[in-house]
Amino acid sequence: MKQAITKITSPGLTRQLLLFAGVILCLLSAAPAIAQADSTAQQPAAEAPVAEEEELISPSVELISIQKADKSVDLKIAVKAKIEKKMRKMYGLKVNVFQVTDSAEQELGSVITDRNGLAVFTVKPEQVVANAEGMLHFKAVLGPVKKMESTEGEVTVKRALLTITPVKEDSLYSVQVKLVDLATGEETPVPEAALGIFVKRSFNPLKIGEITTDENGEGSSEIANNLPGDAKGNITLLARLDENETYGNLEAAVVQQWGLPVSDKIEDQPRALWSSHPPLWMLITFIILMLAVWGHYIVIVYELFRLRKEQPHATNV
Repeated sequence: MKQAITKITSPGLTRQLLLFAGVILCLLSAAPAIAQADSTAQQPAAEAPVAEEEELISPSVELISIQKADKSVDLKIAVKAKIEKKMRKMYGLKVNVFQVTDSAEQELGSVITDRNGLAVFTVKPEQVVANAEGMLHFKAVLGPVKKMESTEGEVTVKRALLTITPVKEDSLYSVQVKLVDLATGEETPVPEAALGIFVKRSFNPLKIGEITTDENGEGSSEIANNLPGDAKGNITLLARLDENETYGNLEAAVVQQWGLPVSDKIEDQPRALWSSHPPLWMLITFIILMLAVWGHYIVIVYELFRLRKEQPHATNV
């Protein structure tokens, strides 16, 4: 009886063992996937991409020196920057001015650029110091500004002096100019230098002559006696050396009563074609022509309304 029972139950036990073994195999095969899932869950989230730094504006500072006859130096500063592929003039920026010598770098002051991105700083004669070689070295520094890189401009020129002297002989007017080198502390003539003679005007100076200096650094040029001046006939004459490789820019000025007096009073000008008061015959002709043209328009509109009123209307039968 016991043997019969064993034979009957052994197949069921075998199926249970096989089922148990299959479950264990499934668990073993799923363990790596679970472990991988757990490791993925435990792994920290990827960091968000770092935002790119905002690109700074890179301005340019142009510095030009002009040595004057009173031994002062004017520094012309121009600040520009390329924004959206266009060169723009930088307004309202502070620029610090320095003078560089053999021993130190001295701050002279600061200026603010105008609407055109320009500024002028005047170095007084007592502030001008040359190095051992007689060179003047100036620096313009644009300080750190929000969203803008710090930049600077420099200029180095040799110390020189340009003078202009008016000469009147009978009814002839002329100016005598002289250019000397001051690098050694003494006046050394500068020969074969091309100088321009100008008369000052409201906007840009008007060039009226040109001089090439001789071996003594001198030259002369005649001045016309029909140049318009101010109300008293005064004109401002300028002698300039422009963009020289050694000395940069030099300028000398003198005021003389050699011009034709031009009144600065505001007066009513006579009627003329080029003025705001045209001649009466032109004004009357214009009014007649305008009345004729607009009169035709008015007649046409009137006739259209009249024809519309006279149009026969269909009657109900």
